[in-house]
Amino acid sequence: MEPLSLADQFLIAMPNMADPLFAHALVYVCEHGEHGAMGVIVNKPSGIALAQLFEQIGLSISDEQAGLPVYFGGPVHPDRGFVLHTPVGSWQSSLLVTDDVALTTSKDVLTAVSKGEGPDTLLVSLGYAGWESGQLEEEISQNAWLTVPARPEIIFGHAPEERYDAAVALLGFDPSLLSGEVGHA
Repeated sequence: MEPLSLADQFLIAMPNMADPLFAHALVYVCEHGEHGAMGVIVNKPSGIALAQLFEQIGLSISDEQAGLPVYFGGPVHPDRGFVLHTPVGSWQSSLLVTDDVALTTSKDVLTAVSKGEGPDTLLVSLGYAGWESGQLEEEISQNAWLTVPARPEIIFGHAPEERYDAAVALLGFDPSLLSGEVGHA
């Protein structure tokens, strides 16, 4: 039996999440396999605007995109940029999550955005969330996360503060009913 992959799934932090970096977090899982998992937190703006980031790397940006937020993608490599985008395109260093969504780490995608030739829709983050082999599965078994198949329209079509509840709604119940307590038979 092939192990279950959580790639292209949302991880929804349970209310009892002890780690403040992940409290009320919605993580889009980009890769999950025998070596571990990695994803990007998609609902926590960092307080940095895209214009500030582009200025730091010597690129210009359209007024339309200048005010877009840069997200806190997670605590791993918070000094590196990660661009979650659709369509996938053909960038130098991309991880294809689905046929429609990719995560790119090379500067060429940002250069293209600067020229108005980048992906139609994107989310730029600093850092990512990562788990060693078996770590994410253990956290899920301890009731730290719920999982649900991801929908790109939640990432790219909802305001950051709406994404968590929109992902919970995919599960079919009211988010206020979530409890951090684990039941025992």
